[in-house]
Amino acid sequence: MKKLLLILFISIYANALNPISLQYMEIDVVHTYLDGKKENYKIQRNIDKNCMDIPMSPESFSEENIKDNISKECKKIFITTKGVIQPLYINDKIKTLAEIEVLDFIYNKSSKEPEKYALIDTRKFSWFEDETIPSALNVPFEDLVYDEDFKDEFGKAYSNLGIKIVDIEKNKFDFTNAKNVVFFCNGPWCPISSKSIDYLLKLGYPENKIMWYRGGMLDWSAMSLTTTKKMK
Repeated sequence: MKKLLLILFISIYANALNPISLQYMEIDVVHTYLDGKKENYKIQRNIDKNCMDIPMSPESFSEENIKDNISKECKKIFITTKGVIQPLYINDKIKTLAEIEVLDFIYNKSSKEPEKYALIDTRKFSWFEDETIPSALNVPFEDLVYDEDFKDEFGKAYSNLGIKIVDIEKNKFDFTNAKNVVFFCNGPWCPISSKSIDYLLKLGYPENKIMWYRGGMLDWSAMSLTTTKKMK
């Protein structure tokens, strides 16, 4: 019994130390209205379990599919409830950008010196093909991990980042000409870009050359900024 309580205490303590886990908990608060009335609330993610069964794919997110095949209860929430809410910062050295900073990066950096700067879409090819930010390069997280059956994709991913592959078996890379990059994915609830950043940092990618557009495609589209059209 004591062992069970200890495990439970450690688990709760670990959750308290990890802010990301708070989205899966209930936070009890007291709200005071302007007339002085108080009411208890539980802050939590209100997720309908039925909405969690919807496949995560570009087809599911299409306007036609949402209109014809998604239930009324899920239309407004299923896109964001499928993911994990991301913190504002990955760490204290990597800058988090918003739309103005991304526009500035594209205008002053990546469009003028593509050999030194790149906007990186970390989503799978199907997402990238369906819609992305114009001028972005596609470097899916899956392509960063070596797979004998996908050598070309692996090589292209590292080439897009300006990384020279030295020894695949020993995970040795040359980051001398690594590009200054801005990573993004589907939105503030999408962990793919932060996962890609964490992976590259472990390989040795210079922290001062990585930036993160947390808002991703969701915020970009919400601001009525231009996106590409699906390839035909």
